Amino acid sequence: MRHMTAEDVYRMLIAENMDIGLATVYRVLTQFEQAGLLERHFFEAGKAVFEINHGKHHDHLVCVECGRVEEFYDPEIERRQKLIAEERGFKIQDHALYIYGVCSHHQANPGQQVDESDASE
Repeated sequence: MRHMTAEDVYRMLIAENMDIGLATVYRVLTQFEQAGLLERHFFEAGKAVFEINHGKHHDHLVCVECGRVEEFYDPEIERRQKLIAEERGFKIQDHALYIYGVCSHHQANPGQQVDESDASE
């Protein structure tokens, strides 16, 4: 799943010869988020990225070198989070887990740049 910034969406629309402003893209993405169609995440330096809300919970691994994002679901992590919350008198309504690290590519090739189109997929 590709995670896209408002600027990414704007550039795609401009490439398709759409006559639209960046402020309009931000406004529509925010409306889609409020309607539950999109989810907003802040993976790097407070920069918002959006993804389609498929209604299935998942967590994210984020490479601190290239920004690549990998989605995953682990029932054991979900079970532990629920147990921890219950032990402390909480009932989880929502949660997000972001694990930051270095992807295998950058472990093998430290400092090498990755094509930006490969990140956030």
